[in-house]
Parts: sequence; C-alpha cells; structure tokens
Amino acid sequence: MILVAGPYRSGTGDDPRKLEANVRAMNETALALFRAGHLGVTGEALALPLLETADSTGPGDAAYEEIFHPVAEQLLSRCDAVLRIGGPSEGADLMVARARAWGKGVYTSLDDIPAAR
Repeated sequence: MILVAGPYRSGTGDDPRKLEANVRAMNETALALFRAGHLGVTGEALALPLLETADSTGPGDAAYEEIFHPVAEQLLSRCDAVLRIGGPSEGADLMVARARAWGKGVYTSLDDIPAAR
C-alpha cells in the first residue's frame, strides 16, 4: 500500500477547480499504482468525505485542521511507502518526512517503485 502525496491546497488560492485538479492528479497516480499491482491510496479520499460530513466550510477551517492532515498521517502509518508527486506542498513534504522517520520507502517517480510481489 503506497500513499500518494502531492499538493492539495498549495498554489490554488483555494480555487475549487484547482483543488479538484490536484485531487485528480493524485487519483490518476493511485490508479497507475493499482494497475502496476500495488494499492495506491490518498489521504484526500478519506479526509474529504469526512470534512463534508463535519460540515466544513472550506480549506483551513476548524474541521479541516482537525481532520485533513491527521487522516493522512494515520493512513501513512499503515502504508509501506509514500510516492511524492507534483509541486510544492508542505503537507506532502510532511508525509515524506514522516515516512522516512518511520523507515518507510519514499519514491518520487512511478518508475522507481519496485514491481509488485
């Protein structure tokens, strides 16, 4: 199981179309991982429905701060590795740092990921 970590809010100005494009990029990468025999996952896939249920008014509100990054960290704790994609992102860089600290694999390209067993 590999966490796909990339920018969500960074550089978007919280524009919903740009946020959606960032999620799509992570989902496309997760699909490529799946097709290569891995389980690619994103924190957004778990956090965004929870935020909706928690009546979040948007990125950066109290519900977002409570849920968004903590969900990704909990998910990462159960993953074997992280794949860092995209441009600048403090949150994605945090996931990479956590993965390294926990002794998990860190990749920056799909081509670097070993074949699925």
